Amino acid sequence: MRLTHFRHSCVLVEMSDTRVLFDPGTFSQGFEGLTGLDAIVVTHQHPDHIDPVRIGALVDANPDAQLFADPTTAAARGDRWIAAVPGHDYGIGNLIARAVGGVHAVIHPDMPTIDNTSILLGDEERIGRFYHPGDALFVPDVPVDVLGLPVNAPWCRISETIDFFRAVSPTVAVPIHDELLSPEGAAIYLARLTDMRPDGADLLRWEAEATQEF
Repeated sequence: MRLTHFRHSCVLVEMSDTRVLFDPGTFSQGFEGLTGLDAIVVTHQHPDHIDPVRIGALVDANPDAQLFADPTTAAARGDRWIAAVPGHDYGIGNLIARAVGGVHAVIHPDMPTIDNTSILLGDEERIGRFYHPGDALFVPDVPVDVLGLPVNAPWCRISETIDFFRAVSPTVAVPIHDELLSPEGAAIYLARLTDMRPDGADLLRWEAEATQEF
């Protein structure tokens, strides 16, 4: 498995001759020229996860890609977009995407909740080879090899992030959802997550547009 981080929550997963791009949002950079994608997956409607300006060109450049999003976003965009409904599996190339969760984390009780479809990506042998939770801390009921770990958000305290990291207990976590932090602030968060990670798990730090092999 090969992962490329295009800042914030945008991650390209290349595995089993299949290429899947997650959450190309406004805070992300470098995904614009991608072609040959098998799927584009959007976990929810917020612009830091789907850039309303750049998504059209990305879709046009990948005419054969399957387009998955949470039910609200899929309905709003129409056309080729498929609603990823929690509890269902979807075939993407040689992989399986399992939709789980379903609800965005609470930002404030006075704000209405919205859809958020977290995605497990893998195969019949192991569905949880990669897990992208979007803006939620939903703990799946299967083992996870590589977790995209949200580091900082208006909806999340670091204590909740640590508890989520420990509950999922992946083999390795890669930090995502971190563009609201300064470099100095990010270093503090990553230090705490490293110190308090679950037994047997690693936290792998990566730079913008960096690629890692697993």
